[in-house]
Formats: sequence, C-alpha cells, structure tokens
Amino acid sequence: MAADGALERFFQLKASGTDVKTEVIAGFTTFMTIVYILIVNPLILKDAGIDFRAVFTATTISAIIGTLVMALWAKLPFALAP
Repeated sequence: MAADGALERFFQLKASGTDVKTEVIAGFTTFMTIVYILIVNPLILKDAGIDFRAVFTATTISAIIGTLVMALWAKLPFALAP
C-alpha cells in the first residue's frame, strides 16, 4: 500500500525495528487504554465534587493534544493523558 510507504518514511519505522501492522495493533491497544482513562478520571474527580462533563472534556482535549504532539512533532509512539 502507498500509505504504508508514507507512514514508514514519516515515522522511520524500520529504523525503530517495527512495521505498520505492529504499530496499528499497538495503537488500538493504546486507544483502549485511553478510553478507560477518559471514563475513570472524571468518575474519580466527580466524587470530589467536580463536574463530570467538564473533567471528561478537559481529559479528552488534553489527551488529544498531548498525543498529537508526541506523534507528529516528537515522532514518538506515546499516548499522553492525565
């Protein structure tokens, strides 16, 4: 696929000893972890009296920004979330 080649060039996957398939599986696993955090973090803080929707929104936005910065600027395979 042409997308595989583009991803390889941008992220230099072979130099890191990985391939697109491995990264997709790792990405799915990481996504499932982030989804868990998106629910648990607001539930914990709700018990402290903070609005669930506000914490959910802040957690989501910060996870998106942090992960995109790590992926596109630092080119590192780390997801960031509060």
